[in-house]
Amino acid sequence: MKKVIIYTDGACSGNPGPGGWAAILIAGDLKKEISGGNKNTTNNIMELTAIIEGLKALKQECEVEIFSDSSYCVNSFQQGWIYNWMKKGWKTANGEAVKNQELWQELYDLTKKHKVNFNKVKGHSDVELNNRCDELARKAIPK
Repeated sequence: MKKVIIYTDGACSGNPGPGGWAAILIAGDLKKEISGGNKNTTNNIMELTAIIEGLKALKQECEVEIFSDSSYCVNSFQQGWIYNWMKKGWKTANGEAVKNQELWQELYDLTKKHKVNFNKVKGHSDVELNNRCDELARKAIPK
């Protein structure tokens, strides 16, 4: 199974407001940068979208290491929140509907197509590829 590293980031100018997302995919010596934006969105939606689009860009089943500075995204898998939400019919621990459910469902489905491991990185620090993703995401914000 091919091994792929994906760095992701989302950005928003206002929350909600115009936003951008970016992903950097690395497989061996190959590196691909992708990004996009939305005129009216939230930071969390852009963080989720970055991971989703990174996984959607894969052409075959892969072993994937995702690196994100979004605790919201990483902890949802590392701490099992998403599995509890699904068991409870997409409700949070306090019984409220999970925000961005359609994106969470799409992301969950993509994690079933690949062997995915989520890794938290510190944002706005010395992680070069995370900083590059941040730059790409900010540049993708619609003016």
